[in-house]
Amino acid sequence: MEGKIRIGIVGYGNLGRGVETSIQQQPDMELVAVFTRRNPADVKTQHPGTPVLSITDASAYKDQIDVMIMCGGSATDLPEQVPRFAELFNTVDSFDTHAKIPEFFAAVDRVAKNSKKTSIISVGWDPGLFSIHRVLSEAILPKGTTYTFWGKGLSQGHSDAIRRVEGVKYGVQYTIPSETAIERVRSGEEPELSTRDKHRRECYVVAEKDADQTKIAQTIKNMPNYFADYETTVHFITEEEMKRDHSQMPHGGFVIRSGKTSEGTNQLVEFSLKLDSNPEFTASVLVAYARAAYRMNQVGQVGAKTVYDVAPAQLSLFSNAELRKNYL
Repeated sequence: MEGKIRIGIVGYGNLGRGVETSIQQQPDMELVAVFTRRNPADVKTQHPGTPVLSITDASAYKDQIDVMIMCGGSATDLPEQVPRFAELFNTVDSFDTHAKIPEFFAAVDRVAKNSKKTSIISVGWDPGLFSIHRVLSEAILPKGTTYTFWGKGLSQGHSDAIRRVEGVKYGVQYTIPSETAIERVRSGEEPELSTRDKHRRECYVVAEKDADQTKIAQTIKNMPNYFADYETTVHFITEEEMKRDHSQMPHGGFVIRSGKTSEGTNQLVEFSLKLDSNPEFTASVLVAYARAAYRMNQVGQVGAKTVYDVAPAQLSLFSNAELRKNYL
């Protein structure tokens, strides 16, 4: 429909389905198509009218899509796909390998600047909303300590990494925060906490027939950026148990800044999320940032961007005047 922001989805897993659902709630957007590496005929969308096309057909839609929302995994999909798609489209992605964000940003920025497109990278709730609150609370309370706790919840990025291990048929990973550590932080103690002090990781794996379970477990536990720095437990279960006990995707977490504004005056800032569906919430954040990518590109703000570059007004359906009147 005329005047609407035209959205495309690349990849149709849990996140892609969440994006499709979220777009239905946005009156200024329409979904043009889903692009997949699978046989399009085998993909059943949430809404029967959604066109499903091969990813190889995407370039033909250069002038028909305003923003492409990239829904692949951070391990291998996004580093390859986002720079390629940024040659033709404004993009939004949820790249979440924190240690590799600077190099990912640089790779996308080169392409997007050259093509005069806008690519907002590493969007979601962490990285994303939590990242904003870390910077905001530290700016307000320069003397203090910031703590981030994740979970209890199922991590899509870590689960994706498990599933890529040789011999793994299905796999999920739960991040579990330490209640003791959280209470110490909330008390204003400002404890020094190691990575292991704050969280542990629980993995549930369905192995391929005859796969070496010991090797799978060791590969997971030693995986850099994902599991190597944590107390990690790997449980091997049946397909039936996986479907019965691990089909939901809850998540959440806390960003807490504990600081002092003067001697003896403690201040605590906390931002928290409790999510029934991690992919649906992450998708909803991506969709809001797609609006920002479109608007920023319209005024010539091109290249790679992060959530730090996006003003809240760019995300909102409402005009600045409406925001001043009704929200400020």
